[in-house]
Amino acid sequence: MRWKNAALLALAVLAVGCSSNSKKELPPAELPKFTEEVKLQKEWSRSIGSGQGDIYNMLEPVVDGEQIFAADVEGLVVAMDRMTGKVAWKQELDVPVSGAVAAGYGMIVVGTLKGEVIALDSSSGEEKWRARVPSEVLSAPAISSDTVLVQTQDDTLVALDAYSGQQRWIFENTPAVLTLRGTGSPLLTNQLAIAGLSSGKVVALDVQRGIPVWEQRVAIPQGRSELDRIVDIDGGLLLSGGQLYVVTYQGRVAALDLQSGRVIWQREASSSMGVAQGFGNVYVTLASGTVESIDERSASALWTNDALARRQLSSPAVFSSYVAFGDFEGYLHLISQVDGRFVGRTRIDSDGLRARPLVVGDWLYAFGNGGKLVALTIK
Repeated sequence: MRWKNAALLALAVLAVGCSSNSKKELPPAELPKFTEEVKLQKEWSRSIGSGQGDIYNMLEPVVDGEQIFAADVEGLVVAMDRMTGKVAWKQELDVPVSGAVAAGYGMIVVGTLKGEVIALDSSSGEEKWRARVPSEVLSAPAISSDTVLVQTQDDTLVALDAYSGQQRWIFENTPAVLTLRGTGSPLLTNQLAIAGLSSGKVVALDVQRGIPVWEQRVAIPQGRSELDRIVDIDGGLLLSGGQLYVVTYQGRVAALDLQSGRVIWQREASSSMGVAQGFGNVYVTLASGTVESIDERSASALWTNDALARRQLSSPAVFSSYVAFGDFEGYLHLISQVDGRFVGRTRIDSDGLRARPLVVGDWLYAFGNGGKLVALTIK
């Protein structure tokens, strides 16, 4: 399954990067010049092993309480004080990590390329349990008081007991014939386990039994070739105020009602990244490199910023009055939530910045592809 998915990724990337005719591919846009309005201050920086690696991992760090946890592709897991960067503990796992770190309820959980889920004690790094799942885990699990929910590369959802790692239920889906490499992270509420699939659907299951509660198709595959029909939901779901926000590749961005799955609004979009929400707007970084602000009430675009075309933008995050995101050269960009103008920029890691920036209060954490983890505040 791993090799099959790697081949599918190569085909998908080729399709995105090349046209069907012999026209020359356009290069990434040059960095636009602007008058800096916001200065970002580096509070601390740490190197987290080998970072993301070369297989397009999205190893996003996570904050729980006063600690921040990060992992690298080779299995190094590090716990640090989120305000100072002081290392509390390190743990070397014996398997390559591919799924981002999840934290909560006294433990952290990671997924691996070998189809394992590993839980560690958040205070000491001591291993609590390991569980086997059907295939590789490419996103962060979700954690509740008694459940760890995992989504695997083949669109299977597995609920594990949070204390023992024993399987509670499994829900299998048929993945699309051709998919991008990756999955979004699932969500857990008190009643529901929710995930976006490679078929362009969002499913909600009863969290105790794994029985479907509702299913909603966000994007309909279109086109003659399987490449044209890719509609993956890879950027994860955003839950805010009883609404789910989701975006698909070659499909739509939409808001769904949490309890029923009913579509509240939708508009055409293409992104393999997630969305951010703030000021009554939804922000999305499109596959083209355009950043778009969408009014939640009218579903109309309030502004677009296309100055970073083809720069492989990360998922966006709302930071103070701004939208923050990274690019393939490792620059972190800040643009205004009001009108999309550039207000700040700093370089994090020359190997690139594809993981979503992590925002906690007045702090932003950026984790570069090469392993550099940087804590920033607004000066």
